[in-house]
Amino acid sequence: MESQSHPLARVVVTGGAGFIGTHTVRLLLEAGSAVLVLDDLRHACGEPVPPAAELVTADISSPLAAAAIARYRPTGAVHLAAQGGVNRSMQDPAADATVNVVGTVALLKALADAQCRRVVFASSGGAIYGRARRLPSREADRQQPLSPYGAAKLAGEGYLGMFGRTLGLRSVAMRYANVYGPHQDGTGEAGVVAITCQRLLSAQPPRITGDGEQTRDFIFVHDVARANVLALGSRVQGPLNVATGIGTSINLVASTLAALAGQPSVVEHLPARPGEVRHTFLSPDQAAAKLGWRATTPIAEGLRLTFEAFQHATKPPTATPAP
Repeated sequence: MESQSHPLARVVVTGGAGFIGTHTVRLLLEAGSAVLVLDDLRHACGEPVPPAAELVTADISSPLAAAAIARYRPTGAVHLAAQGGVNRSMQDPAADATVNVVGTVALLKALADAQCRRVVFASSGGAIYGRARRLPSREADRQQPLSPYGAAKLAGEGYLGMFGRTLGLRSVAMRYANVYGPHQDGTGEAGVVAITCQRLLSAQPPRITGDGEQTRDFIFVHDVARANVLALGSRVQGPLNVATGIGTSINLVASTLAALAGQPSVVEHLPARPGEVRHTFLSPDQAAAKLGWRATTPIAEGLRLTFEAFQHATKPPTATPAP
């Protein structure tokens, strides 16, 4: 029997201790949702899970995770847990598929068994569309991923459709553009904004592959979290781009952050990545029409907020004067 409870009533957030997850969990709690966070903490962002949310430390494909979902009986779920990184997926496609495809299938089965009827899935606009024939990319455009990571996200969307058709699991796939913001990992391979903040605060110059004139659709994480909550509470199904619709060059990002750091715009250039997509940005029109959502944080404001958050996080604690 289908649950009649609202999808925002009891929500499971996988990867809820991570970058996007932390912001999403906070907005859900503010909306009055009860939240269960499922996270193995391998990619935790360093911010504590709010005390109001329950945390179960488990891999999403584990029996422990399935048991937690069965006990919690969620009315909705936001699936953010993933192994990120295009380069990492190229180096070990099988490991990427194990986490991002097999893990997703196991989670969807556990949610269906628990009679959850609404899922928001973190997909990828940048990785799924590949070398787009036209810009901005739209949801109906051809999906032609160039990496195992993108292929895994597309496979996840396929499984969402199957679970919907056979088991009534209604879902929306959020095709995120390049998400950035406070609490993003600045030590990994992905996230040029976070990496550049870390380098500048360590007195190192920004590092750019190629000439830096390649463009990306940078979207602030709070806008993404807001889209997740709106999508969860809606009846929209299928893919939705979560993006600004604006392409911004890597050079502009680096120079803006360098100015915020009060450092000269000296850049360390690395060889261009073979096969890298030169330009990408996505149309947010469907999200606007179906969710009433648009990104509201301009790139300059988002970069300032992000840099200040990194700056605050790296400041040493102030010593307490001796009495």
